[in-house]
Amino acid sequence: MQKRQQQPGRRTVLGAAALGAGAAVLGGAGQASAAGRDGAPRELPVPLIVGHRGASGYRPEHTFGSYQLALDMGADVIEQDLVPTKDGHLVCRHENDITATTDVSAHPEFADRKTTKTVDGVQLTGWFTEDFTLAELKTLRAKERIPGTRQHNTLYDGRWQVPTFEEVLQWAEREGRKRGRRVWLHIETKHPTYFRKLGLGLEERVAEALRAHGRHRRNSPNFLQSFEPSSIQRLGKLVDCPKVVLLGTLKDRPWDFVASGDPRTVADLVKPEGLRWIAGFAEGIGPDLTVIIPRDKDNKLGTPTSVVKDAHAAGLVLHPYTVRNENTFLPADFRKGTDPNAYGDSLGVFKAYLATGIDGLFSDNCDTALLAAAEFRKR
Repeated sequence: MQKRQQQPGRRTVLGAAALGAGAAVLGGAGQASAAGRDGAPRELPVPLIVGHRGASGYRPEHTFGSYQLALDMGADVIEQDLVPTKDGHLVCRHENDITATTDVSAHPEFADRKTTKTVDGVQLTGWFTEDFTLAELKTLRAKERIPGTRQHNTLYDGRWQVPTFEEVLQWAEREGRKRGRRVWLHIETKHPTYFRKLGLGLEERVAEALRAHGRHRRNSPNFLQSFEPSSIQRLGKLVDCPKVVLLGTLKDRPWDFVASGDPRTVADLVKPEGLRWIAGFAEGIGPDLTVIIPRDKDNKLGTPTSVVKDAHAAGLVLHPYTVRNENTFLPADFRKGTDPNAYGDSLGVFKAYLATGIDGLFSDNCDTALLAAAEFRKR
């Protein structure tokens, strides 16, 4: 595999793109630093590693156990997915359906809350955050979402509550003071069109929380992300933080596009014209890994696409998702043995993706990801 050429413009990690021409100044090898409008410096390595829902390969996702471990392992950025409660508080869950990630089914007092809903065109039966007040939700305990794959994580079932976004912001401030550096977050609005129709608009709540903690500026230590471009556009009118449009597989359509009748798919958005459109209101994209390197009919890695080059040409950075260590999640040519839950050659997969020139990567196993990224940060 050919070694990639680092592009200076990419090493600024939302430096010039996010802060304006001339605002970014290169730091040391493998480091990016930039001065914001208030003159405060910020630094991130290139490529950066995002702790996907924390260190969810080792602790139940979106718990303080997961967030803390990811930070202690050295993850450059920690991800939060945000959904609302009935009384309008933001909590950290990958989905509003909390059936698989909490012990709600073991609470007889909430048995009548089980219901069937259609969320972004998918029918789901379970318990949903928007049907609980925060006080009620705080009586639940988090558990491992995929216990069949990550049996070792079930050791921590019941150990932690569901965290609120406010609690995460307070945690990041405490950890930042303790470490003498800012703690970066990657914050996602989940199902924003769905929640807005329920009167639980996410963007205003996110912006209010960020402003209360001084994290609403261009040089603030967080990225804002969403699978719905209109959510990113709405956020852009409320705060100045760097923004990333998440993209599914090539055949997918953002749900706000479905709702509004916009016929474009992800395949359209990763064409040069689509990327230029995104660059008009965002600083980056977070595509599914198959958009960067597709898999063939045998589920093996194929030939990298031109999306990295095209996105960089549009002034966008790329933070694709998600590499995990277990065989079941890896391309067929990187699996080891026959146990789907055993670790495969995830280091090889990390290196294959990093070699395309991406600017960052989401992973459940940030320690493995950081080991692979270290080789690329030296170039």
